[in-house]
Amino acid sequence: MTPPAEHLALPPEALRRRCPPESLGFATTAELAAGDDAAIQARAREAVEFALGLRLDGYNIFAVGPVGVGKETLVHRCLERHAAAMPPADDWCYVFNFADTGNRPRILRLPAGRGSALQRDMTRLIEELRVAIPAAFDTEDYRRRRQMLEERAKALPQQAIAAIEKEARAKNIAIVRMPMGMALAYMRNGEIVAPEDFAQLPEDEQTRIKADMAAIQDRLQSEMRNIPRWEGEFRQQLRELNREIVRFAIGHLMADLTRRFADLEAVQAYLKSVETDLIENAEGFLESEEPGQQALGLEAAGGMSRRGRFHRYEVNLIVDNGALSHAPIVREDHPTLANLVGRIEYRPALGAMVTDFTLIKPGALHRANGGYLVLDARRVLSQPYAWEELKRALRAQRVRIESLGEAVGLATPVSLDPEPIPLSLKVVLLGDRLIHHLLTTYDPDLRELFKITADFDDRIARDPAGERAYADLVASIVRRDGLIAFDRTAVAGVIEHGARLAGDADKLSATFEAIADLVREASHFATQAGDATVAAAHVARAIEAQEQRGARVRDIIRESIRRGTLLIDVAGDRVGQVNGLVVAQLGAASYGWPTRITARARLGAGKVVDIEREVELGGPIHSKGVLILTGFLGGRYARGQPLAVAASLVFEQSYGGVEGDSASLAELCALLSAIGQLPLRQGFAMTGSVNQHGAVQPIGGINEKIEGFFDVCVELGLDGTQGVIVPRSNAANLMLRPDVVAAVAAGRFRVHAVSTVDEAMTLLTGRAAGEADAEGRFPADSVNGMVSEALDGFSAAARRFAARDDGAARS
Repeated sequence: MTPPAEHLALPPEALRRRCPPESLGFATTAELAAGDDAAIQARAREAVEFALGLRLDGYNIFAVGPVGVGKETLVHRCLERHAAAMPPADDWCYVFNFADTGNRPRILRLPAGRGSALQRDMTRLIEELRVAIPAAFDTEDYRRRRQMLEERAKALPQQAIAAIEKEARAKNIAIVRMPMGMALAYMRNGEIVAPEDFAQLPEDEQTRIKADMAAIQDRLQSEMRNIPRWEGEFRQQLRELNREIVRFAIGHLMADLTRRFADLEAVQAYLKSVETDLIENAEGFLESEEPGQQALGLEAAGGMSRRGRFHRYEVNLIVDNGALSHAPIVREDHPTLANLVGRIEYRPALGAMVTDFTLIKPGALHRANGGYLVLDARRVLSQPYAWEELKRALRAQRVRIESLGEAVGLATPVSLDPEPIPLSLKVVLLGDRLIHHLLTTYDPDLRELFKITADFDDRIARDPAGERAYADLVASIVRRDGLIAFDRTAVAGVIEHGARLAGDADKLSATFEAIADLVREASHFATQAGDATVAAAHVARAIEAQEQRGARVRDIIRESIRRGTLLIDVAGDRVGQVNGLVVAQLGAASYGWPTRITARARLGAGKVVDIEREVELGGPIHSKGVLILTGFLGGRYARGQPLAVAASLVFEQSYGGVEGDSASLAELCALLSAIGQLPLRQGFAMTGSVNQHGAVQPIGGINEKIEGFFDVCVELGLDGTQGVIVPRSNAANLMLRPDVVAAVAAGRFRVHAVSTVDEAMTLLTGRAAGEADAEGRFPADSVNGMVSEALDGFSAAARRFAARDDGAARS
């Protein structure tokens, strides 16, 4: 049975759940300890703590929730606590690979702070070598010993040739030095015999002389063949001398350096290879550093660019954790491929782009190694190949530096292949629920690599504990940002606004960023007013200012209604016309306003036409709601006969898309009015969805919709007859503005909560809905009776037309 209309009106206290300031138990926030907004997210905190406590592969974290709920704050605080209990991560250095001509730089791992020490020591070593080695080669002892080797090298071939010359002279044969080599000639009386004179000699003498000359020639060629060997011996002896000099020059320097890193085997091996390379390449230190290929330098072997002779002995410290007292926490805000896995830079030299190990730059994975890396999921996914490389690094547990061109298989300049770095870290992804859902659905790697989901609530319970947590949160923001203290009335206002943001009187919004903004802005207004504390009036002014900043479109709509451009009636009665309520959100601003919904009905084949759908302005959910109306009409009024009605529904003056089913109750009421020719009160606006049984279902944006119609009524004339009809199941969501509540308390406005379409029609028509008797008939003067009578009339007319058509066909 439909209750009387006065029983459907909600009392003022049901329209806004107040927070009594005296229930908070303090005078100002100065009495409160700083709260922890992260403590409110108990479920998410537990998940994060669980993942951080497991040092196992794949237990990385995906923190899921809308923006502003404190994901990053909670995660960062948990990371700080766990990182503080961990030692600093190791330092990482790239050094020249002497075994691979520098093409594949080696990685050195050192305890935190030791990497910078090695880099400084090697820089100092290079500076000392630049002086010590040339000085060692500039000594009198070195010049004397080298001169002895050179003189000996020159003396050996000279002595050999002199012996041959002596033997040749004994046989009257001269060895003549010529530009192209040496030649032999016959002598007589110390003079060389001309060829024509030699031809005049007796034949047997010529034969003898030629034989002697051939023997001398053989001896000469034999000794000349020894010259390269002697030169090689000289070079080797000189090389050994140079190595001895370099060994002597660097011995004490290398010994001191080796002692400082005696506890690190990898560094010891590296220093040994440095010493060996210095000694093996001693001759290089005698070469000048004139500009050119060697000074700019392209080393043919390995293609390594080097600046001077000592460049290869530098240390590229890519990660320095020496300043940390705990494990690193890295937040990468621009996670490109290069910023994640590192990059290799190039520089021009002799018209080419060259690189070397000192141009290797680290990525976020390197800096966070041994600690924690925090990334925004949307930003990672928006960067080419960043997501795939992140997954590859986590799966392989090592980070390999690769350019974007290499990742896509493009040809790249001659580059390096740095040794990959072992990876041990926790990655935390921050993202919204849509991104998490899509990755879970379409990327099977997510569950393998990010086993823990920290799901952040966007609302919390509004109980004493929740309200106290809000108060502590306000105190925390005040202290952190150096604001004026809030009195308890101001904190109560913040709590009530938190319920308004949550869209539920029994919940509080967990969008702490919005709360923090309100606290800061309320403090600003209190400061402007010269008040010592922030009161409820300052909070109310801050809320009003926030709404006003986003109210441009809302004000345009209201102006259009006030000027009659948008047709809205707030008084009188109309058949087939009702005020629906819509809501829109632009950024942070959300507002509602009334819109006219009309219906027309006539004899037809039982079809309700959704004009919005016919012109492709209606979305699928709205179209579903309209189709439900047909099911309701048939189920209630035409169970034993055809539904012989044709009806149309439309949002008047709607020029954009219409989506959602929150207007289906208003559409059904307009449709029943059009069928039964029942005038509807235009002082009401209504919202709510309806099912096929006529039950009214809850919708969203209830507060904004009610306030939107209230504001229109105020501008057009609030006379005490206006009100709104809303689903009873939305009563718990009401957190209306104080001025609306005051108007209801004064009897100038009403809020009615209904559970069925019958209750709504009773309010709109002032006529009882009517209950069906045992035979399914409704009282004739009731809403349902008049609609049923009209539909029966349509059915009878349809039968008459059908009978007439049959008779005409038979005749």
